Amino acid sequence: MVVQLRICVPSDLSDVTVKTCREQRGAAEVALVPGASVVPQGDVIEVLIARESVEELLEKLEILKVQDVGSVAMSAPEFVLSKNADRAEQAAPGDGADAVIWDDVTRQTGEDSRLTWNFIAFLVLATQLAGIGIVTDSPIAIVGAMAVGPEFGPLAALAVSLATRQWKLGRRAAVALCVGFPVAMLLAALTAWLSVPLGLFPRDALDKGSAVEFIYHPGPYSMIVAVLAGIAGMLSIIGRRSAALIGVFISVTTVPAAGYVAVALVLGEYQKAAGSALQLLLNLVGIVVAALAVLLFYRMVYRRVPHGVARSLRRQRTRSRG
Repeated sequence: MVVQLRICVPSDLSDVTVKTCREQRGAAEVALVPGASVVPQGDVIEVLIARESVEELLEKLEILKVQDVGSVAMSAPEFVLSKNADRAEQAAPGDGADAVIWDDVTRQTGEDSRLTWNFIAFLVLATQLAGIGIVTDSPIAIVGAMAVGPEFGPLAALAVSLATRQWKLGRRAAVALCVGFPVAMLLAALTAWLSVPLGLFPRDALDKGSAVEFIYHPGPYSMIVAVLAGIAGMLSIIGRRSAALIGVFISVTTVPAAGYVAVALVLGEYQKAAGSALQLLLNLVGIVVAALAVLLFYRMVYRRVPHGVARSLRRQRTRSRG
């Protein structure tokens, strides 16, 4: 599992950057193209490196302030044939699937945490599907709602914000959740209110829903499911796994609970509405706490660049720019 970095730096910082990349354990190839960058003017350095070594190299480049005067772009080649790459992966500590690239995690969660029309639309669709599944006692419709629900993006962003103290990211995620869920629930309630006089479902529909009783009965397993979902979701982001099935797991009792609150309030089932609201709150909190615990664990086991190495890099940068 190797990663390709494209580094753009001014010419006066090129030598120390190339030296840092060459000396990085896990680096398979380092290529320098002098004067290849036009805006900003400078050199382009391309590095093929084992994924588990990327975070350490990125931290060194941050110490050199490469991102302030140039740029670092990362991509994952689909296919690499190289003995050097194989040896680099063997030399790098750990395993690529377990490696955390913090900037990448922040980028992924940041992209999915914004309050956009797309986010609201998917959350509204998911809540509507959940409402239909609830009044028709249809597990298939509820599973469909789980698949459509987009809420894990902001929940993961909240966990990343707490772990890395990026409060702007956390505020953005909180806004997405605090606006998205009420809007989706309000529209689901409006749909239910219009459906009753049209005879689309009876007023006692919630008394017959044996397949959805778990939604308004919060208990120990509700929190256990939330914790497991939070762990699975964050591990999928760290390992860049497919989020399709993880999204279904995350939405087990968030989107259905939101839909149940809306329908129950319209039908006057206030006790059930309160139970499902508590279910929703417990699961949102449980997912964030579990995801945060995963990130803090990785923070604890991750070895940062030693102070001596950091001081040496700062001195080299000062000399190269002096």
